[in-house]
Amino acid sequence: MLQTTKAIVLSSIKYSDSDLIVKCYTQDGLKSYLLKRILKAKKGKLKVAYFQPLTQLEMVVNHNTKGNLNFIKEVKLAQPYSTIPFNVVKQTIVLFLSELLTKSLQEEEKNESLFQYLETSLIWLDTHDNVSNFHLLFLLNLTKHLGFYPEKGTVDFPFFSLEEGRFFNKDPKNYPVSSENLISLKRLLGINFEGLHTLEFNATSRQSILDMLIQYFELHLPGFNKPKSLAILKSVFA
Repeated sequence: MLQTTKAIVLSSIKYSDSDLIVKCYTQDGLKSYLLKRILKAKKGKLKVAYFQPLTQLEMVVNHNTKGNLNFIKEVKLAQPYSTIPFNVVKQTIVLFLSELLTKSLQEEEKNESLFQYLETSLIWLDTHDNVSNFHLLFLLNLTKHLGFYPEKGTVDFPFFSLEEGRFFNKDPKNYPVSSENLISLKRLLGINFEGLHTLEFNATSRQSILDMLIQYFELHLPGFNKPKSLAILKSVFA
């Protein structure tokens, strides 16, 4: 049965000489699509350009309840980006986040709040200039939807445990966060995207916070490993 859904492209991989398998996060949850002959077709409604990382689409699809691969009948841009395709920094952020999301989002169930978070966050990235700390707050807020957002009830305590996901009054021993990283974490917990301009992290601090957040994901998501694009992202912000 055909239906219309919005979708955010997470990844695409070549399947045979002419086909692509595209993974998207849609309004109905995580879905994978087989795009037959798209790499060889000179005409047709489906173009490879639509399936770049984190592109926002509106699609007419057939979601197959009996198998893992679904099919796309029609596609158009739901939210054309005005700056991301032309800005190297934003392109690098998008490449990193698409890989991280591909590794993080495994549940196929519908999650409207997660879809809305991805949708609105990417629009914010496209429409703002001060984005050097965007990926840090994006990762931290993503943990709300993945189930391990830091507990804030004891946020005034001087230690944080990455393993426990909460603040402590004494050194928790296992994966502790303290000193500058703790201060940075608390600052991130206290703002939204509109407040990003108030964060003045230098390159060293930014990389240290990013490493901390990646480790947080590794501890709480089984099978998660560092995105390969992490090194590229670090070099852009070095």
